[in-house]
Parts: sequence; structure tokens; C-alpha cells
Amino acid sequence: MSSQRPPQIVAFGGGGFSMEAGNPLLDDYVLSLTGVERPRVCFLPTASGDADHYITRFYRAFSGRALATHVSLFREERGEPRPFQERLLEQDLIYVGGGSVSSLLGTWRAHGVDEVLAEAWELGIVLCGLSAGSLCWFADIVSKFNGPPRRVAGLGFLPYSNAVHYDSDPQRRTSYHRLMSEGMLDGYAAADGAALHFVGRDLERVVSSRPQARAYRVAWQRGRVVETELETHYLGAAEPSSTAVAA
Repeated sequence: MSSQRPPQIVAFGGGGFSMEAGNPLLDDYVLSLTGVERPRVCFLPTASGDADHYITRFYRAFSGRALATHVSLFREERGEPRPFQERLLEQDLIYVGGGSVSSLLGTWRAHGVDEVLAEAWELGIVLCGLSAGSLCWFADIVSKFNGPPRRVAGLGFLPYSNAVHYDSDPQRRTSYHRLMSEGMLDGYAAADGAALHFVGRDLERVVSSRPQARAYRVAWQRGRVVETELETHYLGAAEPSSTAVAA
């Protein structure tokens, strides 16, 4: 781990090893940001209740190209005497899985994981994740796990709102627009396969693992929601594409 890198967060709308079998583009991208040939990568499967099958899939995807480990908060980790705080702060990349963002946030706050992740972010450890693992970093988020979309307060590392799975679930877009009309912060939305890469609190670029995957800047302006499609860099080719629309 290096403390010389700036704080970085890569928020996937959806994708990575658990959603895109055979397409490692987003995972390769976050690994590359570490600047380490064989980086230390820790998986946080909290949002899934530390599901065994999810952890197994992580190791299958990362063990061959990284020093992979995970932290379980719901289950006893035999043979691991060191506290999770120490283990997280020695990583190059922390990868957060999907599931229930409300469960994730509640569990993290109860155990103090939120404070450790804030320290990791400031140290330059790359933070990333999909779905709940994307939403968690933002101040104001649209959650739709086991129920209708609702507004939830995230960790606030990034002072914006966020919506995920923006193309695969039309209800998320409709709800995001409604919540914004009710006072939700301006922010960003990302489709499956698109990822928002922040350096510090500024959006550095948008990357995608699918040619048509898109991300948007979403804002409340003059009594309506304005959606601007962001320039997207497809990781499988050199040429980016972009357009702009209003909604």
C-alpha cells in the first residue's frame, strides 16, 4: 500500500466479477489504479450477509492476480487473529459487494468500519464496489433492496446523490427523479457496466465494460430534473462516446 496516491473511489452501477462472468474489464481497471503488480485486495461482502457463495466467487476471480482476502462481520473468521481495522489499512484495494445497502451501513456503523474506510480513503487505498458497494460512498442514495425505492443517507465521502442499475430497472430512474424533486442532492446515476471514477471528491472519468453502458449527471434545475449523459470511456476500445439529454 502507498500513501502517495490521492483518495480514489470507483462506483460501479453494476458489473464486475459477480455480474459479468468472462468480462474482467472493470475489475482490471480498479486493479490498475493501485499501481502494484500484485496488489493486496480485500473483499467486504457485508451487504450480502457475508454469503459464502459470494466470497468463493471473489477468490476465484482475484486469487490468480492479487493477494486476495476478505473481512466477514457476520461470521467468525477462524485462524485470523488480527483485527479487521489493521487488515483493511494494509490493502491496496478494498472491494465492496452488492446486496442490502441499509444492512451494510448499519453493520459498518455498529462495528466502526465506516471510520476505518474513511481513513483508508484518505491514505490513498482505492475503494470500489457495485450496487450497494457503489451507493455506500455517497451522501444521498436511492435504495431499492426488498422494497420500493427510498432515500437513504450514505457515508458521505462523496457529497452527491447516487442511483445504480439505471438501465436495467426503470423504476430506479423514475424514483430518482421524484426524490430529487423532493430535495435529494444533485448527483450521478450509472447503468450496469458503467463506473464513476472519483479522485478526491471530483469525478475524474467514467469507464465502462460494455460499449453501450452509460452514466449521467442528474440535477434539479429550474423546477425540473436535467439528466446529462457523461462522456464514457469503453475499456475494450480506445474511442469514447458521448451525447447529452434532458429529462
